Amino acid sequence: MPAISRLAAAATLGLACAAAAANGAPGRTWANPIDIDYRYNYEQMNEGVSYRTGADPAFVRYRGAYYLFQTLADGYWRSDDLVHWTFVKPDRWPFDGPVAPATLVADDKLFLMQAAMEPRPLLYSTDPDHGRWDFWTRLLPPIPGATPAGHEAEMKPGDQPPGPWDPGLFRDDDGKVYLYWGSSNVFPLYGIGVDLALDRTAEGEGKRVRFLGKPRPLLALHPDRHGWERFGPDHTDDRTVPYVEGAWMNKHRGTYYLQYAAPGTEYNVYATGVYTADAPLGPFRYAPYNPVGYKPGGFVVGAGHGSTFEDAYGNDWNAGTMWVAVNWRFERRIDLFPAGFHEDGQMWVDTRFGDFPQRMPDHRLGPGESTFTGWMLLSWRKPASASSALPGHGPELATDEDVRSYWVAASDAPGQTLTLDLGGPRTVRAVQVNFADYQAGRYGDAPDIVAQFKLEGSADGAHWSTLADLSRETRDRPNAYVELDRPARIRYVRYVHGHVGARHLAISDLRVFGNADGPAPAAPELLSAARGKDARDATITWKPVPGAVGYNVRWGLAADRLHETYQVFADHPTTLELRSLNKGVRYVVAVEAFDERGVSPLSRTLTLSP
Repeated sequence: MPAISRLAAAATLGLACAAAAANGAPGRTWANPIDIDYRYNYEQMNEGVSYRTGADPAFVRYRGAYYLFQTLADGYWRSDDLVHWTFVKPDRWPFDGPVAPATLVADDKLFLMQAAMEPRPLLYSTDPDHGRWDFWTRLLPPIPGATPAGHEAEMKPGDQPPGPWDPGLFRDDDGKVYLYWGSSNVFPLYGIGVDLALDRTAEGEGKRVRFLGKPRPLLALHPDRHGWERFGPDHTDDRTVPYVEGAWMNKHRGTYYLQYAAPGTEYNVYATGVYTADAPLGPFRYAPYNPVGYKPGGFVVGAGHGSTFEDAYGNDWNAGTMWVAVNWRFERRIDLFPAGFHEDGQMWVDTRFGDFPQRMPDHRLGPGESTFTGWMLLSWRKPASASSALPGHGPELATDEDVRSYWVAASDAPGQTLTLDLGGPRTVRAVQVNFADYQAGRYGDAPDIVAQFKLEGSADGAHWSTLADLSRETRDRPNAYVELDRPARIRYVRYVHGHVGARHLAISDLRVFGNADGPAPAAPELLSAARGKDARDATITWKPVPGAVGYNVRWGLAADRLHETYQVFADHPTTLELRSLNKGVRYVVAVEAFDERGVSPLSRTLTLSP
């Protein structure tokens, strides 16, 4: 290769340092689903079903660090910055893989409770960094009046179900502790006061926990009034009774926010709702802006059953459960979104571009300040080629923004490649490699369950340079997000395989982020927005924008509060049937377009009258 060509190729692979500086130092961005080593399940091993999973996240900040507990993991994760996570294997873990765990920080102790149908341990730690846990009590006392597990068939109307399943713990400003729980399509969510004997010495572990009074029913679903509480994909199943679950409590300026998940974790519309009250056990009022956490469209879908917490700078975050459901209906991942409260108390969760790269702030965010980097999706429907593929799992499936379809290489041997043609020079800033579990055949943990690969870039498809080298990675990264050390000006991106712990090399999507040259697209023309005969439904129609990659249909209670988003890609009709509205609530609707260059201005707004 002539020297001048080598210099030209090098120039195209790196942008000016000034451009990188203008976008902030690398290492502070992430993309959903969050990049952790999701554990291989062992729950379905007797059925022979193998997959990585993560669900029902409980995030908590303790002694300056963040901890993440989730369903069916043989440990938990620790982070200093909410971006880089390290798995912690406990030295004392009496759980058989906790489900939907609850956390509580009280008296400089970190408490952990698992979901249970009968009395189980309550653990605490003052050294979670090193996995050291002790019993606060080896067996929680039975919930007053609860039916013993296994006797549900004998229950009469008004009886208390066994529990606490899907627990949530909350400590009020006065030091009093409360437990919230429930997961059922029959029973409501419940709450009760708890005495953890924090302010006095208790004789023996068994005396350290006492329930105060009787459980109170707090909230139930009303899908006949709340469209988003209906079951099925896009809330299309009116026959199946939906589930209420995933209780979590926050307090903000004297108001109590009891969050819950509905209508079920099996679909794209799994969401978080909220009721508010002036006291920790109610009475609770339904929030008309529900669902508060909702992400039915895009690559990552689902935002229900999670937790809301505050970071070191005073910013609020909401975590939820993403739907995968390829190998098992409960195959899931974890997502994380900015959240907050308006001055009048309205809670919000921002899922707009929630699966595009976000920048983790190092300060208190100002009103309206976004964490979205502005790095656009460059890989959607782009031509893809591979070194090999199994029938029915071609490389084109790695660019369709569908987590439930995937390329499978004919071999998992090192050196297998997957190459994308971005269609012209692009400024690439990050790549996300989303592995799939095709006949994975793994359960639990093992030293060889790691993800190792290289990412390469090229301006001409002939001369390649390394974008990122993870060939010596020591952990599994099913959803590996790689922010490049510096932006690269390239046309081609290539994945070069090293190793995965699964039986096959399978990638659901190789997602590339950055920007194409030129101005952002024009605003779409919003043609109509009309409520249906059923006031829970509406139909929204807009004109296509030439060259658009997709659209965000946005709605909310006011033009400056369009907190709900449904992302629609350009290969779908420019009409959306929205089935998530609340009866009796007035909405404002708008649409924006996006492409590889940026995001358009909003369309005009239209009103959906009650």
